[in-house]
Amino acid sequence: MYSSAELKSVETMEQLLDRIAAADIAGLDVFGIGEHHKKEFLDSAPTVILAAAAARTENIRLMSAVSVLSASDPVRLFQEFATLDIISKGRAEIVAGRGSSVEAFPLFGYSLNDYDALFKEKLDLLLQIRDEEFVTWSGKFRPELKNQPVYPRPLQEKLPVWVGVGGTAKSFIRAGSLGLPLMVAVIGGETDHFRPLVDLYRKAGEEAGFKPEELKVGLHSPGYVGENDQSAIEDYYPGYQESWTKIGLERGWPPVTRSHFDSLISEKGALVVGSAETVAKKLIRHSESLGGIDRFMFQMDIAGLTHQQLLQSIDLIGSKVLPLVNK
Repeated sequence: MYSSAELKSVETMEQLLDRIAAADIAGLDVFGIGEHHKKEFLDSAPTVILAAAAARTENIRLMSAVSVLSASDPVRLFQEFATLDIISKGRAEIVAGRGSSVEAFPLFGYSLNDYDALFKEKLDLLLQIRDEEFVTWSGKFRPELKNQPVYPRPLQEKLPVWVGVGGTAKSFIRAGSLGLPLMVAVIGGETDHFRPLVDLYRKAGEEAGFKPEELKVGLHSPGYVGENDQSAIEDYYPGYQESWTKIGLERGWPPVTRSHFDSLISEKGALVVGSAETVAKKLIRHSESLGGIDRFMFQMDIAGLTHQQLLQSIDLIGSKVLPLVNK
């Protein structure tokens, strides 16, 4: 979630909580908060935001999107989400990832040279804490635990832990071999290009003895729903172009052009932008191209959209997109 010069942090946070409450009323299944450690973001402590949202909602599930596990203490992360699970009466979920934004690594004293090793070790500990009340564990990056109890325990018998992935085959295989649900971040290109990686995930899971229905796949992509295709594009493009060009400067990507944007909102492109009918058709197509998905996460708060535009989009997702997708 972004703050800006126009909006003070208090107002920005209040609007975010209003949107989560609106998503709950609209019947959306889940709302996720990312984790960033930059000046323009206010989500460095996502569980605090989600706990505030839990007090204002009844049904919507509340998840991270993504928790940067590589730079976190798995004990503390589990405790935070177990507490959230209690506050929300069993609605908490974790998406654990390595982090595409790497500012957390130097902030918390970790080396990017250990990027994958940190995640592998900490995921192992997080899952052991989830599954066992008393933990005996040792590793390289954290002091060992000797029959140490970890509290509180969540309300859910097994706190859901998804693995957030980008485009690395090893990450897909790891999630499958562990039987963990997969959240695939596709922010550019054509979504169906990820089908071979999703197939690797399912194959690894089946070889590890997990049933197909246990191997859930989620898709996370930028998106926005407007009254019609033209108005949605007019609302979305200017802020998208500005925001993603800025991100591109940090990551070595070329500036966003209108022709590139048009390719991304085309039938096979990653962006899910348009009218409710267009968006529903695209979600169905994305699901078919990946062999079926169980959840789609709109990445909405990254294109300079106003609070009212975001509220309207949330309402359209609940009132029009969901019925079309689920019919």
